[in-house]
Amino acid sequence: MSGGSRPVRILVTGADGFVGGRLTRRLVRDGHAVTAAIRRGTTPVLGSVEVREFDLGDAASVRAIAVGDFEAVVHLAAVASGSDARRDPGAAWEVNAAGTARLCEALGAGTGHQPLLLLVSTAEVYGAQEGTRPRTEADPAVPCSPYAASKLGAEIAAQEVGRRTGLRVIIARPFPHTGAGQGQQFVATAFARRIRDAQRSGQREVGVGNLDPVRDILHVDDVVDAYVGLLERGRPGRCYNVASGSGVSVREVFERLRRLMIADVTAVVDPALVRTADIAHLVGDATRLRTDTGWHPRRTLDEALDEVARAQAH
Repeated sequence: MSGGSRPVRILVTGADGFVGGRLTRRLVRDGHAVTAAIRRGTTPVLGSVEVREFDLGDAASVRAIAVGDFEAVVHLAAVASGSDARRDPGAAWEVNAAGTARLCEALGAGTGHQPLLLLVSTAEVYGAQEGTRPRTEADPAVPCSPYAASKLGAEIAAQEVGRRTGLRVIIARPFPHTGAGQGQQFVATAFARRIRDAQRSGQREVGVGNLDPVRDILHVDDVVDAYVGLLERGRPGRCYNVASGSGVSVREVFERLRRLMIADVTAVVDPALVRTADIAHLVGDATRLRTDTGWHPRRTLDEALDEVARAQAH
């Protein structure tokens, strides 16, 4: 996609998801013609868009969703929760890797104009590498979870189809991000819900997992800004970290939420919540993204956590 912010026709898969919904509404506000591909049975509020149901596990459904004069496709549909992927690694591979392969094949099969594909992967593909240096796109991918491995499989599938068919592929590797509306499987929203439950029941202790890992956590709207920038100015064939370059411990995330929610509670490690093969330090270098698109994060972590905390009041 080129031409800056001129109106274009864009397909967003996973438009019913946390990031997909925000991105879809942003693209509509920017004047684009958006087709929202959603899971069967969901009814998201997305504004003036064409809504089409589809299933990444169904080859015919994927071929049907790829039909259209799209100039760009943002592929967000996925098993996006690490805990969900650990419960059924095969399903994560079927959706994330095989489903992406089906979609890329369908997009690359056309004989006419092919759309630009922005494939949303994850920073977790870098795995548990040693040291605290921010990860760059040149670092090896050594995933250590079913979720990350299946997302790397999606990257490989898209790159292979691109080499074979000429499909223009950009890969985004977002670092953790949060905000109002995120699912309860993710750390900030899980903390906020447990803190709220403790407040309402009069408890003073909140069960948590490992609080030592350090993460580079963005506001979801900064991630949406990055995807828009990549659609307009990203370079096909490149991979881009979406990161702030700053890390914060999971313990600090809990403490900031506790203060925002004015909660007199203490975090207590629950062995049942401790994950094996946790990545100790995951912070990213987004120099490439800044250089190619001019993107930079405009919101603070406290703004993101405040959204999460306020959402728990309802």
